[in-house]
Amino acid sequence: MSGTSLTRELIQRAPKVVLHEHLDGGLRPTTVLELAREINYKGLPTSDPDELAEWFIADAPGSDLVRYLEGFSHTTAVMQARDQLERVASESALDLARDGVVYAEIRFAPELHTGRGLSLDEIVMAVLNGLEHGTEQAAVEGHRIVVRAILSAMRQNSRSEEIARLAVSFRDAGVCGFDIAGPEDGFPPTEHLSAFHLIQRENFHMTIHAGEAFGLPSIWEAVQFCDAERLGHGVRIADDITRVGDRYELGRLASYIRDRRIPLEVCPTSNVHTGAASSIATHPIDLLRKLRFRVTLNTDNRLMSGITMSSEFEACANAFGWTLEDMEWLTLNAAKSSFLHFDQRLEMINTVIKPSYAALREA
Repeated sequence: MSGTSLTRELIQRAPKVVLHEHLDGGLRPTTVLELAREINYKGLPTSDPDELAEWFIADAPGSDLVRYLEGFSHTTAVMQARDQLERVASESALDLARDGVVYAEIRFAPELHTGRGLSLDEIVMAVLNGLEHGTEQAAVEGHRIVVRAILSAMRQNSRSEEIARLAVSFRDAGVCGFDIAGPEDGFPPTEHLSAFHLIQRENFHMTIHAGEAFGLPSIWEAVQFCDAERLGHGVRIADDITRVGDRYELGRLASYIRDRRIPLEVCPTSNVHTGAASSIATHPIDLLRKLRFRVTLNTDNRLMSGITMSSEFEACANAFGWTLEDMEWLTLNAAKSSFLHFDQRLEMINTVIKPSYAALREA
């Protein structure tokens, strides 16, 4: 697709939408250190903020999902009290807004934050209060952002139905959907059917982590048994695409995903760090874009990958020659795929995203 070349300045000024961002994967390194000192947490590998930021990034040769997940034991350790959760959530919303994100869905697993006696309701309220405060701070600075929360259940545990009920109970307070996260291999989504059926009966929204560490079977189960509206990552759908000469043939599952316009919450740098892709240059996101899947670009965990939405767009632009038009297409995909109500999505698209991109093209 030809069009306006993407520069760093254009990327930073362009509005962005993120659908796959983990709260406990987006902390500021300085915040981790300060919270650790407050609670006398001694588990951090270093007390230097720059060294800590580098340590969290699991990009050394041989890194995989296990190494990538190691950092979460430290971030969740400093997210066990109400004020800690509020601070992290507030800073997350503000940092995204400063990066030009106009809409974000930030997910977290309440069951991981009960270590100091908080109830699940108290945990969710603390995060929602923090997101609201961060949004207000962003507005004072001149940044417009809308932030919603997604509640994740851990697939290796047995609390998914409880978390699903929790998500529904906060649907009018800022929670927009339900998710399951955690290790895919050995913990199929079909083990949580009661939770997904509850979400369906309540006319609520769901996304499922699938097609990252595990392959096509996890995507198939998420879609055909659990009726996932979106796929968290979903990058392994490329395994069902075959190149034949100068064209590509889609298998039945890939065709179904594309035909149904099921959104893929793709996180390229994170996929490289977890071993789901060997490099940005060989990542299938550009192929999926060219084949017109409903692709969206996301951060996953800004701390663990050392990225922002802007840097992620820049890396892909450098690798694939993306233009401003490509960036707008991906951003509109994300806006259309959000769990906002339809009229709110239209308003965001027609009053924020499209006018902003039109102005950038004319500048």
